[in-house]
Amino acid sequence: MMLKNFEIRYEFLTPLAGILFAFSFAPLGWSYFAIIALAILFLSWKNVSPAKGAFYGFLFGLGLFGFGVSWVFVSVHYYGGASILGSGLLTLFFAVFWALFPALTGYLCIKFKVVEPSRWFFNVVIWAAIWVLVENFRGYWLLNGFPWFQLAYSQIDSPLAGFVPLLGVYGTGFVGVVSAMLLAEALLQKQNRVILLSSLVGLWMLGGLLSSVKWTTPQAEKMTVALIQGNISQDQKWASGNRLKTLLKYRQLTEDNWDAKVIVWPETAIPAFLSQVDDFFLKPLELEAQLHQSDLVVSLPIEGESEHEIYNGVLTLGHERKTYKKNHLLPFGEYLPLQPLSGWVLKLLGVHLGDFAAGGAQQELLTAGGYKFATSICYEDGFGGEVASNSRDAAYLVNVTNDAWFGNSLEPHQHFEIARMRALETGRYLLRATNTGITAIVGPDGKVLKQAALFETAVLKGEIEVMHGTTPYVLIGDNAILLTIIILLVAVLLAEKYYFIPRAKG
Repeated sequence: MMLKNFEIRYEFLTPLAGILFAFSFAPLGWSYFAIIALAILFLSWKNVSPAKGAFYGFLFGLGLFGFGVSWVFVSVHYYGGASILGSGLLTLFFAVFWALFPALTGYLCIKFKVVEPSRWFFNVVIWAAIWVLVENFRGYWLLNGFPWFQLAYSQIDSPLAGFVPLLGVYGTGFVGVVSAMLLAEALLQKQNRVILLSSLVGLWMLGGLLSSVKWTTPQAEKMTVALIQGNISQDQKWASGNRLKTLLKYRQLTEDNWDAKVIVWPETAIPAFLSQVDDFFLKPLELEAQLHQSDLVVSLPIEGESEHEIYNGVLTLGHERKTYKKNHLLPFGEYLPLQPLSGWVLKLLGVHLGDFAAGGAQQELLTAGGYKFATSICYEDGFGGEVASNSRDAAYLVNVTNDAWFGNSLEPHQHFEIARMRALETGRYLLRATNTGITAIVGPDGKVLKQAALFETAVLKGEIEVMHGTTPYVLIGDNAILLTIIILLVAVLLAEKYYFIPRAKG
């Protein structure tokens, strides 16, 4: 009877823990809640079957994604044109689908867990490795990846942020899961409590010490930059009658800031194809940029060689004219995976989405202000390994995005948190220009230096420094870190077999 009541309690606690986990991310940013929430989840996985563990993991995922991705409804209903019922069903399906991954994590963790209490270290390593590997599968591989709510992002303002330039998102996530496991074990094991809590404190102190390390240093004079936030409502942006008004607005905001060496416009700030606006709008603007010895970074759709080949692009004007074409596309936003099923479902719900082509991984870096920069468009800033690879020869980072699709929801804050991680990982300044917010200048330590208010027309001006040097993460990348985690997991599992450490039954 006591066991039954214990399990029923976790049936209520695990979804609440999922919501608590969501609170650790922006805009609330209560980073320590992530460790507490995971500790609750790990406690629920003690002395249960793999099936029950999967169930608790699923409930945790429902709490996390049900609360965390509520912005899907805003996007699909208000800007995608779907009905309230259709938007609600699609949002529910979205949350349920991603909740399957904490469920998978729970099943695997219990399937491979070690029963012997004195071998708690083995479970710490096994569960942390499994959590991170499932995060990687969800965040990078499946359906082109959904990197939202990966543990490390919640720690960008905590002492664990010190591990980020060293280990990236997945290595820092591993450290975070180890922290939660140590806390959970400390609550269960009276005899090892001092060791467990001392290890936890030591890990966080190490993160704090690492935060003081400067992996990169300035190598040139400061450079003035201006980031344009046009604040064009998404439901008005592509209306043909508003195109000229939008172009004139961006032109005026730019002309008032020609003293900046680099001026950046947000994603698809120009609501027309390059061929439609080049002669009468962009070429005169390009001449002005050259006259003022400035460089302009604009974004617009670019037509390809074939009739149906369209790219989401960035174009530099001034000292050099060159384009970057978005490569890592947003599933169900810029292309439709799982065809023809996904197309049929969205058509049934009355949702109409774009169909873009990928620009390719091997593209030359763009140049503005006399220095090369690494470009990411919107969703691309969620993939640290790709940004890090492009940043090796880059002096700074530029991200352009259009979070107007999500209105005044949680998403712009969550997305900005992800973007900040790229600056911290690479030790580079980040210039982030958005349509309605959050436009910001982020330092190489991931801290926000300047930020424009949401849903206001603004020009954010500031200074950045060209950074010299490379963080360890940029040198080794995600693959080496994940391979190390896999080797560690295999080594622990083999050690368990060799030394006859008993496994959990069920």
